[in-house]
Amino acid sequence: MLRLSGSKHATPALATVSFIESSVFPIPPDVMLIPMCIARRDKAFFYATVCTIASVIGGMFGYAIGYFLFETLGQRILEIYGAADKFSDMQRRYDEYGGWIILAKGLTPFPFKILTILSGVMKMNLQIFIVSSIAARAMRFYLVAGLLWKFGAPIQAFIEKYLGWVTLGFLAILIGGFVAVAYI
Repeated sequence: MLRLSGSKHATPALATVSFIESSVFPIPPDVMLIPMCIARRDKAFFYATVCTIASVIGGMFGYAIGYFLFETLGQRILEIYGAADKFSDMQRRYDEYGGWIILAKGLTPFPFKILTILSGVMKMNLQIFIVSSIAARAMRFYLVAGLLWKFGAPIQAFIEKYLGWVTLGFLAILIGGFVAVAYI
């Protein structure tokens, strides 16, 4: 991945990795995004855009995996174990709060593919899924690109070690702001 991030095929490879990471691939696009942003700081936001678009499209593929495979196999498994009724209640709750779940978890290093497939299984409202995915992935990739654009290579170790905590702190502030507005 690191060698590929320095090649002339880096941008299409970044898009491919971002796409498949959102549905099946275990390696996050950060392994390419970070060195690419360091090498070409002037293109950091372009790379973040590539990651965001490809990740959201890949997320829709993951959603389709969950949506279609559940109907053919998962439903039967739930019926065998007598859990179909519990699933309906969980599905209702996920549809109600799923956008917030996508937003919160999509910002963190949590495997996005799990969220995309689960969203399809739960038949989450597709528009809410797409909007939440765009917001979460854009914030995550633009945060990384912005830090690298501003600070360059010295911030790389910080990002690799603390990005999850930084995004969780940002999310807590964001949710706290919504709660404050609701009660003021």
